[in-house]
Amino acid sequence: MTVRVLIVDDSLSMQQLLSVVLNSDQEIEVVGAASDASQARTMIKELNPDVLTLDIEMPGINGLDFLGKIMTLRPMPVVMISSHTEKGAVASIKALSMGAFECLPKPKIGDDQALQHMRSVVKLAAKSSAAIKGNAQRAQKTQITGSQIKTDSEGPDLVLIGSSTGGVEALGTILSTFPKDCPPTVVTQHIPEKFAASLSVRLNGVCAPTISLAENGKLLRPGNVYIAPGSIGHLTITGSTAIRSRIKHGAPCNGHMPSVDQLFASAAKCRIGNMSAALLTGMGKDGAEGLLKLKSAGAHTIAQDKNSSVVYGMPAAAVRIGAAREILPLHKIAKSLLEKKSEQANVNM
Repeated sequence: MTVRVLIVDDSLSMQQLLSVVLNSDQEIEVVGAASDASQARTMIKELNPDVLTLDIEMPGINGLDFLGKIMTLRPMPVVMISSHTEKGAVASIKALSMGAFECLPKPKIGDDQALQHMRSVVKLAAKSSAAIKGNAQRAQKTQITGSQIKTDSEGPDLVLIGSSTGGVEALGTILSTFPKDCPPTVVTQHIPEKFAASLSVRLNGVCAPTISLAENGKLLRPGNVYIAPGSIGHLTITGSTAIRSRIKHGAPCNGHMPSVDQLFASAAKCRIGNMSAALLTGMGKDGAEGLLKLKSAGAHTIAQDKNSSVVYGMPAAAVRIGAAREILPLHKIAKSLLEKKSEQANVNM
């Protein structure tokens, strides 16, 4: 299957460069290029592309505003490609939280690894179309009917979440329904260091609990969500009655820094009464083995289902090895994370 791409960028030279980069892959065809949102709207209707590449700074409607309209009126895979995504972490996190598949810097000729990554991301984005459309429709309903979940007095003492591609939007969906007095919650999202602070600030602005970057040696308290501080190290936890976060430096695990497996495995070693954990959308298998260790330690474990995952990689790996007690769509995960569960919970297909 050939992935049909529409480029939206006000720079003619960048349109040409992106066309050359993407067309060099036999599985990708650039079907057109638009210089502004108005032209892009017309070409989307006429050409029906599989994937859109979108610049942030454009005349008239900027890229972020146009992305919002796309996700409301015609949800589709969008890869943000802009010089602003490299330096503008705030814009990048906003784009991801709005449903963009990925944010990439504009290509530099000679950086073969980055160019190949761009081509791979575009092809993977095309496969995410159904999940993006479904999540966008559910998000619109949530804005009208969504509400915070009440805290279960017999619920978990600790909540753990791991995510990657598609995870910024997924985390917003889950954490926006967490109550102000939620159990201590620890999150590892695969994200560069420069994006991590912007992610925590954005989530803190729309969620009831206090959301901040995890710090080395910090005591984990109810009503707080702690986000791994990006690629500076692995977020882990220690302790039993007094649970603290630790930033562990060293080599990447499963190709990632921070690694979900590192977080989950560290929690499995702690003597914590009740734990729940969810492994969300993402490429690869990071977190699957750690989720299995948590299950063996008596935790309630959840894998996001295929239909709601932007990329069904990490949760699929967990399902394959029997690490998940439940397999749930995104909009049901928050409630399950916060409820009391028995160790013998049945897998819900």
